[in-house]
Amino acid sequence: MPAIVYLLTIKIGMDPNIAKFGSLQLTWHGIFTAVGIAAGVYLGAWLGRRQGITEDDAYSVALVGVPAGIIGARAMYVLENHARFSGHWVDVLRINEGGITVYGAVIGGVIGAVAYGLIRKLPITRGLDAAGFGLLLGMGVGRIGDLINGEHWADQTDLPWAFRYTNPNTLGEIGKAVHPTAGGYELLGDLIILGLLVFVFRRFVRTPGWVFCIYVGLYGAMRFALSYTRTNEQEISGIPVPQLVAGITIGLAIVAASVLMRWPGPITPEYANRVWGDRPDDTDAKGAATPA
Repeated sequence: MPAIVYLLTIKIGMDPNIAKFGSLQLTWHGIFTAVGIAAGVYLGAWLGRRQGITEDDAYSVALVGVPAGIIGARAMYVLENHARFSGHWVDVLRINEGGITVYGAVIGGVIGAVAYGLIRKLPITRGLDAAGFGLLLGMGVGRIGDLINGEHWADQTDLPWAFRYTNPNTLGEIGKAVHPTAGGYELLGDLIILGLLVFVFRRFVRTPGWVFCIYVGLYGAMRFALSYTRTNEQEISGIPVPQLVAGITIGLAIVAASVLMRWPGPITPEYANRVWGDRPDDTDAKGAATPA
């Protein structure tokens, strides 16, 4: 690597570990994961209230969705890296030290939240729209922890914004200038998608559930592309697992958007009034939106 390029790389020398209390290791990854969850839940609940979902219902959904998301994130990571845990299955519980998969968090959280919403007969599509914003914010904040600990290995590059990890406790490859895939590209991508959704949500989208579908599609496309810069992803028949999952979720988002155009589900009076105004012909007797 030319000396000038080496000097231009962004040096990450922070220790990913903060302190140790007995067998519990406090890490920056754990801190930013917690902050990201709190920020995402707050934003989702705030937006949910604007769509006719009560604060109690919003936080009740979060109390189910967040643990389900954490379980899903860890479960997918363990499945992708099962050889690493063979004979050391107690390490599966050491989630505070890192080792989660964002796609697992989204899938687990959505399944848990939707199941709870069905039981409580909540306006699920509006809730998913609000959750999309919260998920993006939470993932973006959580990626700051990935930036510090370097656990997501990436391809070497001579770009001037490459990351170079120097702390001996890093989970990255010490001294190697690599693409800032998770802590840089994906963090920036999450914020860009969040901004696009705010613009789209306020100006164009009127079909409940479409904002969430757009989020799933855009995030999937970004994650599919970023896989080409990462080196430690598990593969199935030569295809990286995240790319495979991204392709499936993009397809599901397209199908879901088509279905929701015809059947958006029950609409709360508050949501109908905010979106369509006081026109009674926009909703049927059961509060469901009249298909376009």
